[in-house]
Amino acid sequence: MENKYVEIINNCKAECAKRLVGQDALITDILTAFVADGHVLLEGVPGLAKTLAIKTVAQILGLDFKRIQFTPDLLPADVTGTLIYEQNKGTFSVRKGPVFANVILADEINRAPAKVQSAMLEAMEERQVTIGEETYSLPSPFFVLATQNPVEQEGTYNLPEAELDRFIMKLVVNYPTAENEKLIVKTCGKAPAVPVKTIVTASAIKEMRDAADQITCDDKIVDYIVNILSVTRPAGAKEKSSHDITRYIHFGASPRAGIAMIQCAKVHALFAGRDFVLPEDVKAVALNVLRHRLVLSYEAAADNVSADEIISRILDFIPVP
Repeated sequence: MENKYVEIINNCKAECAKRLVGQDALITDILTAFVADGHVLLEGVPGLAKTLAIKTVAQILGLDFKRIQFTPDLLPADVTGTLIYEQNKGTFSVRKGPVFANVILADEINRAPAKVQSAMLEAMEERQVTIGEETYSLPSPFFVLATQNPVEQEGTYNLPEAELDRFIMKLVVNYPTAENEKLIVKTCGKAPAVPVKTIVTASAIKEMRDAADQITCDDKIVDYIVNILSVTRPAGAKEKSSHDITRYIHFGASPRAGIAMIQCAKVHALFAGRDFVLPEDVKAVALNVLRHRLVLSYEAAADNVSADEIISRILDFIPVP
């Protein structure tokens, strides 16, 4: 495997580090999802530079960027666009919405009502939107990075499972370490003004995606992924696990999760300079790919057991090929 892809990723992280302190892992995960041609859901309390990270990634990729601030009174037409009547011509013309861009920041996506979520679901899955009676294709590449605040729940809507399943990854942004926070505070909020360069061209993006598709994934790795998925499903867990996790899971991961794990594991191998997938690649992406796809039971909430804990326990007892 050529090391140029490793060099590209290292250059991207170095450029992002001009604005973001201690966020190498977050940037790597976002780029992994992007090369895997999926969307990302970022969860974290306000002030952790989620929006700045997304804007910076869009700039280093040299892509068209739009931000949509989701609110409870948002309408689907505010996202997708609408028909405008031109009185002098007596006809309708299409005014395309902000979703027509390469990188979309869907800020606080869980504040949007059901109709807007439905419009976003079509855009994310079909890469198209419907305005009036016509369907319009979205630009390529098309990458949605959505954020949600886990603290404040007033005026928010739980994202439907169908929409959550369309996010290839859910990334949790945590508080910085004390050393990193010192560096952040010293900047006095001037980080967004620091200029960054475009690192990746459109042709390089396509080349990386093609290279990721060519990564070899042995059948034993596929079996390993399927075993992990089957244990997240209560029926499969009862048969394959002596660990008492079935009572914590109401619904398990879908086959789409398996596709996402293979795609992300291949990209992880690509970024490591390999042309084959190892079990370590699967483990490295498992939490991000699965944490939002498990529907936990009331017992999990009562015992304060998180999806991350359940996935970690599954990874511990599933035999590694």
